[in-house]
Amino acid sequence: MNTTLMSLGALAAFTPSIYRRLQLSRAKHPSLAGHSRMAKRLARLLPGYHFDEEVFFKCDNAPLEIQNLRRQAFFKIAEVLKARHPLSIQASAAAREDITDMQFIAAYRVPFQFSPLVQEHLKVGSFLQSASGVHVTDLDGQSFYDLTGSYGVNVFGADFYKKTMADGLAKTQSFGPTLGVYHPCVASNAARLKTISGMDEVSFHMSGTEAVMQAVRLARYHTKRKNLVRFCGAYHGWWEDVQPGPGNPMPPRETYTLSDMSERSLEVIRTRKDIACVLVNPLQALHPNVNAPGDSTLVDSSRKAAYDRDAYTAWLHKLRQACTDNGVVLIFDEVFLGFRLARGGAQEYFGVQADLVTYGKTLGGGFPVGVVCGKKEWMHRFHPDRPADICFARGTFKEHPAVMGAMAAFLDEIETPEIQAIYDGLDERWNARCKMFNDAMKAHDIPLQAANMSSVWTMFYTQPSRYNWMLQYYLRVQGLALSWVGTGRLIFSLNYSDADFEAVLQRFVAATTQMKNDGWWWYSPEMTNKSIRRSILKETLFR
Repeated sequence: MNTTLMSLGALAAFTPSIYRRLQLSRAKHPSLAGHSRMAKRLARLLPGYHFDEEVFFKCDNAPLEIQNLRRQAFFKIAEVLKARHPLSIQASAAAREDITDMQFIAAYRVPFQFSPLVQEHLKVGSFLQSASGVHVTDLDGQSFYDLTGSYGVNVFGADFYKKTMADGLAKTQSFGPTLGVYHPCVASNAARLKTISGMDEVSFHMSGTEAVMQAVRLARYHTKRKNLVRFCGAYHGWWEDVQPGPGNPMPPRETYTLSDMSERSLEVIRTRKDIACVLVNPLQALHPNVNAPGDSTLVDSSRKAAYDRDAYTAWLHKLRQACTDNGVVLIFDEVFLGFRLARGGAQEYFGVQADLVTYGKTLGGGFPVGVVCGKKEWMHRFHPDRPADICFARGTFKEHPAVMGAMAAFLDEIETPEIQAIYDGLDERWNARCKMFNDAMKAHDIPLQAANMSSVWTMFYTQPSRYNWMLQYYLRVQGLALSWVGTGRLIFSLNYSDADFEAVLQRFVAATTQMKNDGWWWYSPEMTNKSIRRSILKETLFR
């Protein structure tokens, strides 16, 4: 009898813990992106293999005539790239031996099974000599329309940042590299950022990643809690706590990766007492619960994207309330999107006030920077009555005079009538351009569509294929410059005119039509994304 009572008592004691664990598990997205530990285990087990030339062109069981079309097209593109860009390719090949980042990018530009043959033949250049308007020019004098957006930095066009960089240097050149004291523009920058962000205080940092790190550290300091919530697929920099899956040598520790736009996630945030903060990257509204798109992940056509502003706005308001109810710090990570959607960023655009907000990229006016803006109760880093209780943060270059000068120039420029006019009708303009793009793809029977959040676009494919990643090379031949994530994401600067966009659209039509004619989008009715994944599994297991 006593044993039975003790067992029941133990079960009752552990039931809340079991419930919380179950509640947390149910709030995670069912994909691997929502389960960091499992994703890391599988990543370690995945064997490396590659296709030889014979299999490369027929891994989807295409008929012989299609294989021959692809082979001819592949080597023709290789010759075109080699002939047009010899200096750029040569410089990139030489530098790749010394620069680790370039080696990584080259290896992961396409799915790993195809990578060796692509690296051997489809040579591309990573060096440019100039940028102007919406164009960049490589070392061979070849001009491209720039669709990279400099990874989010280039919101207003290359010439805008040439001016802010020059103005910033002119404003602060008498300081030189004097650090540890402040140029007067630091104070005016902070005052203007308070107005823009709606916050009370500001701290400066050297990068967006550092700004997010400091925001999380402040949240932990003030709440006396250790865990953070990030949403499945969202990017917040490359440090351990916010990138707990493959690519991070450390196991997940104080990080909960929850499903985006989920009531179950809200319940976890409302009820758990170990959560210090919730990180939100609003760009994730374009592809909730999916990792950032890249051509190296295009093993099939399962990538999808869609943006519902009303639905995401409603979600953010619910999230704001859940955080408030449980004393959790809500952090908006606007390092990427800040100043692209609206002058006041995502907070203004979605009508939600965060507790802390981080900025970077474009705010530096062309130079690297990170910023945290926050409410007074979250920003202070010491307690006067407990002198050893501090939240330490430093950085030698964090108020570098040249950066602060360029930031001041940036903040000046965005107040001008010319820039303010760009924000007028911004969504309508880019939504109309995206519709024009999608209509053109349908009219030419191309299995490609785009979803957009203003001027940030995600490309996805409407027909099963293992060769979608080839599109990046056809676009390059047509004079369209992409970032190394290829056709996963296009980032337009806001200075694109209607004529510029029409030129880009026509080049897309030419590139996709040629790719279709060259057999890369050959399609068999029995071919599905599921059947492609089964084929990949067999390749993996039987090699």
